[in-house]
Amino acid sequence: MSSNAFVYTELQLAMPFSEAPWRELNLVIKAQPGFVNKTWLAGVSNQSLGGLYQFDSIESAKAFVTGYFPLEAAQIGVAQTTRVFDASEVEEASKFLNSMHFGGSLTQEPGAFVYTEAQISAPFAEAPWRDMNPILKGQPGLLHKTWLSGVHTHSVGGFYAFDTIDNATRFVLEYFPSEAAKLNVAYTTRLFDAAVVKAASLDMGSPFFMHSASAND
Repeated sequence: MSSNAFVYTELQLAMPFSEAPWRELNLVIKAQPGFVNKTWLAGVSNQSLGGLYQFDSIESAKAFVTGYFPLEAAQIGVAQTTRVFDASEVEEASKFLNSMHFGGSLTQEPGAFVYTEAQISAPFAEAPWRDMNPILKGQPGLLHKTWLSGVHTHSVGGFYAFDTIDNATRFVLEYFPSEAAKLNVAYTTRLFDAAVVKAASLDMGSPFFMHSASAND
């Protein structure tokens, strides 16, 4: 059974992921009500830290972004971004793109993650995902996509896994801007290095990585 909410977070700092206290943070985050899993995010170029989470309900996700996460950011002393998305609306669209959050198959581990959000307000049922999915599926290096539908805002976005940072970079610099231009909307894209977060993400039940003897090195 799929979870009912996704949460995106990012802290406005620059810290090599190898220096992040992820082991200590993982213990605390696992204890948060409704937590299901987390994929850690490490910003390419800026070395920001963040995550893509699953929660068992929108209520649990809201409690996380209004309670625990702001306190964590305050303790570190940095500004932060959080977004809550309704998972129940995007299952069909996401399954077409092999979403690991909806039972996709993992045949290779990602080299990069991409987060996108378009500044529009459209109920997901009205979004042109059926037209866009075949085009997205043909993007070089795309392994998985989970569609995102903003709670309250009805913004439309996605969380993508690519085989390499190069292919993910091409996507955020070339393809996605052209799609946003067709919609005549502003947008956000974020690019993350997947390789450096494997051990931390596996510890949090992330579906994007294969267990191995070296996963916790």
